[in-house]
Amino acid sequence: MNESGQLAHDPGAPEGEELGADFWQAAAVEQPPRRRSVHLKLDADVFEFFRQEAGGRGHITRMQDVLRAYAKARRAAGVR
Repeated sequence: MNESGQLAHDPGAPEGEELGADFWQAAAVEQPPRRRSVHLKLDADVFEFFRQEAGGRGHITRMQDVLRAYAKARRAAGVR
């Protein structure tokens, strides 16, 4: 998306045919991971930090990214 919230199109992006038969033979359709809706209580200062950091939009996604990075680091360290 661009700054105005519209979908962006890259006119220089390769077309399907340019990717070659080998690419399409190995390509697989994958379903995105299923999301779970949760109710989460946060301290106001934590919520405001992420909201302000994101400029008021995308703060929930940013929180998820931080949590995912934490989980990945813990898994890599062998901690569950």
